Amino acid sequence: MILTAAPLYDAARHVLKDENLIKNIEEIAKDTALLHGVLMRTKETPNSPEVVSYAPFTLFPTPVPTALFHQALAVQTHFNRLVDRVSQNPAFLEETLASTIKVDNFTARLFNIYKQVQEEHRPQSIVLGLNRSDYMLDHSPDGGTSLKQIEINTIAASFGGLASRTPDVHRHILKVANLPEESNNVLDNNPAAGLARGLAKAWELYGSERAVVMFLVEDVQRNIYDHRFVENELWKRNIPVIRRQFEDVCRSGSLDESRRLFVDGHEIAIVYFRNGYMPQNYTSEESWEARLMMERSLAVKCPDISTHLAGTKKVQQELAQRGVLERFFPDEPETVAQIRATFAGLYTLDMGEEGDKTVAMALANPDQYVLKPQREGGGNNIYGTEICEVLENLKSSTERTAYILMDKIQPVPVQNYLLRPGAPLKLNSCLSELGVFGAYVRKGKDMVFNECVGHLLRTKSSEHADGGVAAGVAVLDNPLLV
Repeated sequence: MILTAAPLYDAARHVLKDENLIKNIEEIAKDTALLHGVLMRTKETPNSPEVVSYAPFTLFPTPVPTALFHQALAVQTHFNRLVDRVSQNPAFLEETLASTIKVDNFTARLFNIYKQVQEEHRPQSIVLGLNRSDYMLDHSPDGGTSLKQIEINTIAASFGGLASRTPDVHRHILKVANLPEESNNVLDNNPAAGLARGLAKAWELYGSERAVVMFLVEDVQRNIYDHRFVENELWKRNIPVIRRQFEDVCRSGSLDESRRLFVDGHEIAIVYFRNGYMPQNYTSEESWEARLMMERSLAVKCPDISTHLAGTKKVQQELAQRGVLERFFPDEPETVAQIRATFAGLYTLDMGEEGDKTVAMALANPDQYVLKPQREGGGNNIYGTEICEVLENLKSSTERTAYILMDKIQPVPVQNYLLRPGAPLKLNSCLSELGVFGAYVRKGKDMVFNECVGHLLRTKSSEHADGGVAAGVAVLDNPLLV
């Protein structure tokens, strides 16, 4: 858990080595997670509430430097505005994604919907964004530590619900471990309520009390309880929620003459996409037709198609180019500086001299970089010798433009126990990723809601290069500020 010289954590280091205490705490920790609703359905019965288990989590919270944690929170409202401004700039999106859509069919399909919606008069002026910006702490050779952004998720950013429940779990564990001071230092965190505030604001602006919020969900729903916490926050406000899949929208979805969206007879105020971010989510042409119908409708989309595209890796790479942020914040040098301070090195693989230079750089030192395709959902990135295999095959082909290259962030591992159903308990060398949730609502040209609404810490064994909680690699965690 803790590899720091601070006197406060000397006792905590001893706890890690006390096998009898750890064994005792293990059972208490799992029961505490169940008591607090840190739940997932099982692999065997992912669509049944009859059997559930605890969602994977760390036995102890992980130390995070206070200044870097607050830096991540402070910049979030600027990232909210950046994503929103990018989404409103057709010329930038077209220019940035021009090479990608020639070789990446999924991005091309999304872009085609975007173009169709652009050509029509948009009926809805309300924009709702719920995103999560993910970071790691980069340890430089000179001993300094800095906050570096991995990516920003503009669609289906998950674990805001479960992250709202984990602080009390870790507080209790630390008390049982006789670490009361550390227990008091676990931060409050309620992204579920914050995300729901954004949804509620957009629902209110839509202006129909009988209209519902529709969570568009996957057919396998192991992570349903993460959704339920946000749903329940909406029901507390008397905002009705329904859950539907693409096939339900295909079967019963329609637009009336005012382009109001109806599904199973319900008028839809908001389509909240918790699905639709990976090619395999679109199982048929009907799924794509349903996405187009929702985009053309009066319903508020979270995200709308332009905001979905604003979250692509290619856009992330382009925003890191010199002078690009200034286009979006022409009179805000401090905002530009705060955003840019979080950027890792990002490099184009477009055809031409600059892209060729990137290929040569990656082939010469593959362990210093990550090769990223235009995909969400975890487990897609390419590392080490695999980078060489991919780029040797693609270096002269336009197919390489489906990827971007990024500096590999070098975090310092810490020790912790990872609790997973059915897995033996052992002390792991671990790496963590800090996510910060943002919510914003714009009506026409006016930003009427813009907040940082909470955080998420995910931790995995350092032997795993890539993958999140839903992908079965990382586990839920909490920051303990040091």
